[in-house]
Amino acid sequence: MKALAGKVAVVTGAASGIGEAIARRLGREGAFVAVCDLDETGGERVARELALDGGRGQFFRLDVSREEQVSQVLQTIAERYQKIDIMVNNAGVGKAGTVLEQTEAEWDAMMSVNAKGAFFGCKYAVKQMLTQEERGCIVNIASVAGMDGVLNRAGYCASKAAIVGLTKSVASDFAEHGIRVNAISPGTVDSPWIQKILAGQADPEGARRQMELRQPIGRMGTPEEIAHLVCFLASSEASFITGSNFVADGGLTAR
Repeated sequence: MKALAGKVAVVTGAASGIGEAIARRLGREGAFVAVCDLDETGGERVARELALDGGRGQFFRLDVSREEQVSQVLQTIAERYQKIDIMVNNAGVGKAGTVLEQTEAEWDAMMSVNAKGAFFGCKYAVKQMLTQEERGCIVNIASVAGMDGVLNRAGYCASKAAIVGLTKSVASDFAEHGIRVNAISPGTVDSPWIQKILAGQADPEGARRQMELRQPIGRMGTPEEIAHLVCFLASSEASFITGSNFVADGGLTAR
């Protein structure tokens, strides 16, 4: 029996990187996956390819920073598939800069997608889950940047710290209703975003090695490793876990 057979999962930012890996992993474990993203080409591809892995999915175009869109898309998914068991708030953006360099527009963009997007996702997932006999769970993708100071990432650190705080608050408010809410804080993960950053360096290979060596484990994480943790938190094996922030960073914050 697959761990998530019969479950309905929603994953935001699912067209690539960590979100894509999460969607694929949940699909392989038997969940129907609503693949949500602004990237229609990537999102449609992921939804199609879920079937090749033995899963099922459908793409929904979604801008997580727009409350009316989040409300409407989650309502459509719930009506079409009768429930939402798993909500993964993964969509995120980042822009380098200290507080002296970060513009208001950059700050607003990161807070809108990262923090406000998770807020809307939690709000409308909880609203639906409260109507269900089997409540459900939420997993928010934060970052070690939301826990420790990361050089040159003022707005990003602030937005990810907000997700950790939001997670604990929602978990506390709705634990008695049977809704579990947890966060995952990845370290450096070899994703399209990291690859884009490296491509812009004078010495991409040297920069990659520096990123790898920041982790005591000696390498970057993979999107699939984060997806495995999401799958665990979404399963019945994590039934006593809520309000926690799980760090998956190869030992980065330990050092």
